[in-house]
Amino acid sequence: MKFKPHDYQRYAIEFIEEHPIAAVLLDMGLGKTVITLTAIEELMHDRFEVNKVLVVGPLRVARDTWPAELKKWDHLKNLKMSVAVGNAEERKIALMRKADIYVINRENLPWLVEESGVPLDFDMLVLDELSSYKNPQAKRAKAALKVRMGAKRVVGLSGTPAPNSLEDLFSEYRILDLGKRLGRFLTRFRTAYFRPVRVGASQYAMKYEPLPFAEDDIYNRISDITISMKSTDYLKMPERIESEYVVKMDEKELDRYMALKSNMILPNEEITAANAATLCGKLVQMANGAIYNDNGKPVDFHDRKLDALEDMVEAANGKPVLVAYWYQHDLDRISNRLSELGVKFDRINTSDSIERWNRGEIPVGLIHPASAGHGLNLQEGGSTIIWFGMTWSLELYQQTNGRLWRQGQKDKTVVIQHIVCENTIDGEILRRLEKKDMTQEALIAAVKAEVRRR
Repeated sequence: MKFKPHDYQRYAIEFIEEHPIAAVLLDMGLGKTVITLTAIEELMHDRFEVNKVLVVGPLRVARDTWPAELKKWDHLKNLKMSVAVGNAEERKIALMRKADIYVINRENLPWLVEESGVPLDFDMLVLDELSSYKNPQAKRAKAALKVRMGAKRVVGLSGTPAPNSLEDLFSEYRILDLGKRLGRFLTRFRTAYFRPVRVGASQYAMKYEPLPFAEDDIYNRISDITISMKSTDYLKMPERIESEYVVKMDEKELDRYMALKSNMILPNEEITAANAATLCGKLVQMANGAIYNDNGKPVDFHDRKLDALEDMVEAANGKPVLVAYWYQHDLDRISNRLSELGVKFDRINTSDSIERWNRGEIPVGLIHPASAGHGLNLQEGGSTIIWFGMTWSLELYQQTNGRLWRQGQKDKTVVIQHIVCENTIDGEILRRLEKKDMTQEALIAAVKAEVRRR
């Protein structure tokens, strides 16, 4: 296929070429992968500035998206790519193979640095989903820093650079510029831009709130190596319609739901992040219709959401729908119900299933947000996503929706439907998602709201 870059894509390509350190923060659907590959091709074959590139990304993105994009575009035909996934032996063979670009999943980056024995002679490093490196103590962040120190060029790609807080930017940019703009030490960064706030009764439980000037100053410091674009500013996106399909427990079921809250948190008890998170998970499970007992076995609670999903699949009348689930018992119960109905379905978690979904061969695709959150192109297979249960992760929620609501979507409208169980935590989480308010305090507030409803 012939690549005809949009103006913003050409700008981003040139930015990467002209900036040895580049943070390219492009919204979902703007084509981060083809932009980066095009810049690599020009740096390698036109400007002779790059010889060997390492790309690090989430597993499915490394395994599926990067090779697929390379094959898709005519102008990239001279680039040779080797994908290092699989077991250790397979990865090592792939890394020793002659190629221009080596792609590895982020989980195996520490192995590459510490165990593989492969020379780290990459002169360009690409970190796909830069937000994955927000924890400076994580093995992947430390490994990325070691590879970065030997590379003369680095590109960080992300659509959500700071999904939780400004504090997350420290580790991401320290890898990119080796601490030049935000410093080399997290404690100094916190001292300069944040103030500590105690959480709960413990004197050791602290969080950090940004000072009034922090956001502007941090963004000014990183602006020279950063470009940021939103899809709605540069593309004519399909219309996005969000709706709620409300289901309701009967009185006996609602009493059991309320009893769980009462047993875990008493009305006058202080709510901390730890018990709020535990209770939130239990309440979400019950709202979905099943809950794990103390032995880790699922106990069925109600079928309201399964009934709603059945109605929605029937109403789709053969039009493909993507169903997002969170818990294993949700997947099992959904699978059993669809099997009983004789509806063809499959999990979207392998290269083959992604291809079949995009060919329109899977009427109902079942997808977990954690495995679909980044990089997968699913817009060719459908335009409707149903959230069977709510997720507390704003980043995964946005990224999963972005698999369909993105450039290349053939339908003029993308429908995002939420199955919401009335009088449960579902509604509170959905409101927080809509407000983009998914902080630790919001989690506690959501649970407090549930307790107050009694």
